[in-house]
Parts: sequence; C-alpha cells; structure tokens
Amino acid sequence: MRFEKADKLLRLAMELQARRQGMSGEEIQAEFAVSRSTALRMKAALEAVFPVEEAPQQEDRRKRWRIPTGTLEKLAACTADELADLEMAVGLLRRENRREEADRLAALGAKLRAVMKADVARKVQPDLEALLEAEGLAMRAGPRPRIATEVVEALREAMKACRQVEIRYRRPNGSGANWRKVHPYGFLHGHRHYLVAFHVHEKANKIAMFRLPNIEEVRPLAEPFVRDPGFSLREFAERSFGVYQEEPVDVVWRFSPEAAAAAEEFLFHPSQEMKRRPDGSLDVAFRAGGLLEMAWHLYAWGDQVEVVAPEALAELVAPGRQKWPGLP
Repeated sequence: MRFEKADKLLRLAMELQARRQGMSGEEIQAEFAVSRSTALRMKAALEAVFPVEEAPQQEDRRKRWRIPTGTLEKLAACTADELADLEMAVGLLRRENRREEADRLAALGAKLRAVMKADVARKVQPDLEALLEAEGLAMRAGPRPRIATEVVEALREAMKACRQVEIRYRRPNGSGANWRKVHPYGFLHGHRHYLVAFHVHEKANKIAMFRLPNIEEVRPLAEPFVRDPGFSLREFAERSFGVYQEEPVDVVWRFSPEAAAAAEEFLFHPSQEMKRRPDGSLDVAFRAGGLLEMAWHLYAWGDQVEVVAPEALAELVAPGRQKWPGLP
C-alpha cells in the first residue's frame, strides 16, 4: 500500500539520522526486509527530499549514507504507543530485578516527555494513560536472582572502555571464592544472569560464563584488552537452548495433535523449523545445546510432547512426562 511505503521511507529517514555511522544498502535490506534494488530505490527517494550524504567509511569499506543531525526534528515525534512500550520495558526490567537498566530507561522516558512540545504532549498524555491502564505484567513464577548494582555498573564501564578486570568469584558449590582476571564481553540474561568474558588463565584462556550473583567484587585494572573480532554474543547465545553452553546437536520435538496449536505460538529457538504431520501432530526441529534446560522446559508439556532426537534428551524427559490438566 502507498501509505505503508511512505511509513517505511520516514522510518528510513529517521534511521539514517539516528545512526552516526550511516547505513549501507545491505543494512537497509535487512532492516526493512526488502530486496537490494528496493533498498537503493528507497535511498534514492529520500535523496529527493532530504540532504542525504555519504558517511565516513568503516572497517568493512562498505558505502554508507546518513542524514545530518537535526534535519528531522520537526518530523520525529514520540507517539503514545511508543511511550507506553517504553514504560512496559521499564516494568519488565524491574520485574527481572534489573534496576540499573530500568532506571536508565525511565530517565529516557522523562527526557522524551520534557522535549515534547506542549500541544503535542497534551494530545499524547490521555492516550498514554489509557494504554498504561490497559497493559499488565504477569508475575513470572519462581525466584529471581539477586544482582549487586555496583558489580553490574563496574562491569559495564569496563566493557565500554575495553579494560581488563579482576572479579572475586564465589564458586557455585559454595566452597569459597577467588580472584579471576577476565576481559568482560557482555551479559546473558535468562533464568539466571551471567557475565560472558574471556577468562585469562594458563588453564583457561577461553570464553567462559560467570554467574552474576556469584561475583562479589569487581576490581578494574589499568590494562586494556582487544576484543576478539570473531566473537558474536548473539551467535554464542544461539548455540544453546538457554544459557548452558554445550556442543550443539540436532533436536526434534513432536507435539501431540492436541498440543500442536499451542506449540505453534512459541519461538523455541531462532533456528527452529516447524512441520505439521498428517495426523495433526507438530514437529519442531532446531540445532542447539543445553539438554538439561530443554528437559526443564519440556517437563511443563508433560505427555503432550515426545523427544524424537537426540536420545540423550529423550532419556532425560521420559520420566517426567506427566499428564497435566493444561498446557504452558
């Protein structure tokens, strides 16, 4: 539809102004799920209206374009839906005991409201109040880990500055704590929260995960570190079903005809493929490690799911295939 095309062009204009390094043709393709020729036509259409300029070349030497800062000030305005989504994100972070991120997002929301024109703010506020009234956050069952604010802040500062740190790490089995030298790369958040870091040690010297609640203290060091350019936190996370890192294996789950529709509503893994069988059952296939976490999840499906592969996972799940009165 024509209006949809106009919306995409406006979004592209805002992205080109927001990203200091600009966007390449490939990045426009990926962001808007269009072909390369369409991406270049979108860029050309913007050039007829806005001062699109070539951005400084990056390491990959791809040509990128951007729109100078301040060009879209009158066009870029927050909607009630966007502000409500921001409030929802704040609530989710607070529910997960991630106070630092929640406070920063809350501050961002306050700044956005502060710069809104008075007449726009008056129009948005009633809709925002109505949306917030209509949204609710269901409590996630189960305990949540305690995380020390000062630990997360110190690690985040080290990540931004690419500085090595020493962490006083309490062993998960409770047998004491010791200091470990690491290059902090990022965080993985799940049922437990982890620091992902390169562990500097003659017996390690590899990427490792450290439970955030077990880090008692962070001691910043003066020495910088060079992040491995081949490491991707997203790819590292996608190797597993949850956060436990194991060698990926081919996994196939078969949901009963009664549970198939419910299972189709879930994204179990980014690489998953779903296929309905003639009898109405549903096969979900993907490749990942973390069999124990898979077994924990599949326990909730009871006898409505069967593990086709691998055999090791089937053996873990089989004793817990209960007949539950409902589905997850």
